[in-house]
Parts: sequence; C-alpha cells; structure tokens
Amino acid sequence: QVQLVDSGGGLVQAGGSLRLSCAASGFIFRIYSMAWYRQAPGKQRELVATITSSENTNYADSVKGRFTISRDNAKNTVYLQMNSLKPEDTAVYYCKVIAPMSIWGQGTQVTVSS
Repeated sequence: QVQLVDSGGGLVQAGGSLRLSCAASGFIFRIYSMAWYRQAPGKQRELVATITSSENTNYADSVKGRFTISRDNAKNTVYLQMNSLKPEDTAVYYCKVIAPMSIWGQGTQVTVSS
C-alpha cells in the first residue's frame, strides 16, 4: 500500500535545528514531486516547501533561507532541514505526495520554545 511515514520532530529552542524525514513506500517515489505542509493550532494548513522529480525546489516566504527540502531517491525519502527555528514554526508537519490522489504522512510535531 502507498504510505508516507513522517519522523524527526521534537522540542527545540529558538535558533535551533531539526531535520524531518518522510519515508515513502508503495509507489515509484522518484517520479513524483513531494511537499511538506504544516498546521499550527487555530491556523490553516500551509504549504512549506516542494521538490520536483528533477529536484527543483520552492519555499514559502516565511521559511525561505532557513529551511531546505531534499530527497534521496535511493532511500525513497524526502527531508526537511530546518535551521534558525522560530516559535512561529511550531506546528505539526506533514509530508505529501503531489498527485491526483491526496496521500499524506501522519505528521510529526515540531515545537520551538522561546
């Protein structure tokens, strides 16, 4: 079955770093674009970053210069390296396949303390 498993979240202080991982299975990972979203309490889910099969990337303005999305096709995994974290980055982060059918990871909590 198609599955995305998100991991790597945790509690960090402002200015710290985390690396999120999304392990994919059940489809030909290398040909699909992937995305990271996040959702904080009381806010809409927002797109954080995307990466295409050719490794072109795009970022939300709020994270540009601080976050880096990457992929390792040999490991069927997409990553989100998050540096210079701010309390405003606190949210549940979700991996998603960009495809006609919505396929989401289960989410991983990122909490940034001040």
